[in-house]
Amino acid sequence: MNRTLLVALREYIENVRTKGFWIGIFTLPIIFLLIAFVPILVESTREAKRYAVIDLSGGTLEQVAEIIARRDFRDFIEDFDSGDLEEVDTPAGLITYAPEIRALSDEDINKVMLAIFEGGQLPDGLTNRLQRYLGENTGAVRDWWLTLGDEERAALTNSASGNFFVRVPYTDDEESLNKQIHDGELFAYFVIGPDPVESSEGSKYVSSNLTDQDLKNWFSGIITEHIHERRMAQSNIAPETADWIAEPVSFKGSILSEEGTAEDVDATDVARQWAPMIFMYVLWISILMNTQMLVTNTIEEKSNKLIEVLLSSVSPIALMTGKVIGIAATGLTIIGTWVLFAVGLFIGVPAMAGVDLPFEFASVIADPLFLGSFLVYFLLGYLLYAALLVGLGAMCDNLKEAQNLMFPVQIVQMIPLLVMVPISRDPNGTIAVVMSYVPPLTPFVMMSRAAGPPTMFEYAITTLLLIASIAGAFWLAAKLFRVGILMTGKPPSVREIFRLLRAPVSAPG
Repeated sequence: MNRTLLVALREYIENVRTKGFWIGIFTLPIIFLLIAFVPILVESTREAKRYAVIDLSGGTLEQVAEIIARRDFRDFIEDFDSGDLEEVDTPAGLITYAPEIRALSDEDINKVMLAIFEGGQLPDGLTNRLQRYLGENTGAVRDWWLTLGDEERAALTNSASGNFFVRVPYTDDEESLNKQIHDGELFAYFVIGPDPVESSEGSKYVSSNLTDQDLKNWFSGIITEHIHERRMAQSNIAPETADWIAEPVSFKGSILSEEGTAEDVDATDVARQWAPMIFMYVLWISILMNTQMLVTNTIEEKSNKLIEVLLSSVSPIALMTGKVIGIAATGLTIIGTWVLFAVGLFIGVPAMAGVDLPFEFASVIADPLFLGSFLVYFLLGYLLYAALLVGLGAMCDNLKEAQNLMFPVQIVQMIPLLVMVPISRDPNGTIAVVMSYVPPLTPFVMMSRAAGPPTMFEYAITTLLLIASIAGAFWLAAKLFRVGILMTGKPPSVREIFRLLRAPVSAPG
């Protein structure tokens, strides 16, 4: 046993002391960061799409432009920063009173918007000075905002439509607009039909880019909403009645607690439901990476004859066991580093930046059920696949031979990725339960089911079945490793492998 532990310690030190190991540790977190933030960064650096509108109806565009301006003003109020207005000529008092408007409830802000842009009644309950200011200056505020262009509004709030779409004046015919699109001066243009209230006939969208539908969806959504209002007015349907007819039936989400009572669902509950899928994916990567590391190290030491030196001091079984334990410790080091990285990224950084996450990240990542299941299934899953692969890897002289011989095992390793989402959505379904009792899949499936969660009986039976499978796999791996570690030349065929499995195993040294 002492020699086995010495081999394990040597294997661990040989891995963790290299620069490549630590670079590899941070590769996965960096990849996740790139996946999360690069699209956001790319999107933020994109220039606003320039578009034009041909209004054959005569007045629809003007009304739609006012709707866009109203939405932008709402964003301006919600994102208000007086520093943005220091060099802007604004209506008197707006810098003073905008924060008070922002502090109102959503319903009251909507009423203020109606009062400014449509002359509606101001909400009750405003402070005397805010009531007086709005009563005297709604027209001035409205005229000021409507005279600003898309780019000027975009400079006042990051949420304004002008940050994404800028309308340019239409002064020419369609042929001129087509040329501008061809030359890259214009992204697209819209044609509003002669009577959009009656039908969409004559309306069209012209662009050379049909994959980016953001502009089309945004503008068509706004004009559709406007046309619906006009159709309701034309049909003498009160807006309140139309809203009531269109209002969907909604069901308030609740989740059953461990005590059997229904409790309200919040963002943390939703995160907990999907967290096992993330844990499973990291589990899959961890097991795959560490088993490949084990096989690679074994083949490298065999090819450079170092394995023969080691076998002069320890038995083949002690060497195999030590290598498996050493790589397991290496894997735990990697996982521990990832956990610390995740805690620092999602807890430490937001805390220092004063940003509140939409859910309690600490309660999710540190959940004993999730974290405990992850650690247990990492060790058990690693040991099972290590036993399946190390024996086969010992019979190969290079990685190419090993890949061909271990291909069936690698196919099995891919199955958990294919069923990850379906099982997370239905963790206690028939397929999930049945696959839990298939030892090569047990660690991944049971991790995916953690939000269910499975019964303690299932945990116990599947774990015992997995441990028994690991014992059997190591018994077979020991036979292959004992013979294959000193084997050279062409790897054995399947028939020869079965013949070798009948050979006796030496006692561990």
